[in-house]
Amino acid sequence: MRRYGSAALDLAYVAAGRFDGFWERDLKPWDIAAGIVLVREAGGTVAEIDGGDFMKTGSVLAANEELHPLIEQQLRHAAAFARKAD
Repeated sequence: MRRYGSAALDLAYVAAGRFDGFWERDLKPWDIAAGIVLVREAGGTVAEIDGGDFMKTGSVLAANEELHPLIEQQLRHAAAFARKAD
């Protein structure tokens, strides 16, 4: 896992195939809008982590079509585990 500090750069790296996937919560629309376009134009998938509208929540998951459901599943497992820990 790597993080360079810029959601736009991380999304561009997903689009370019340098990163397999990216997720983050509570981002601003201006942090992700251009990166989302790049990922989609490159054939990747972008969705809200919890199933809502990522432009409103800022919680985004981006990956290629093969890995997207696998990463989403792992994020759901991690969230369930965190809820149990509370």
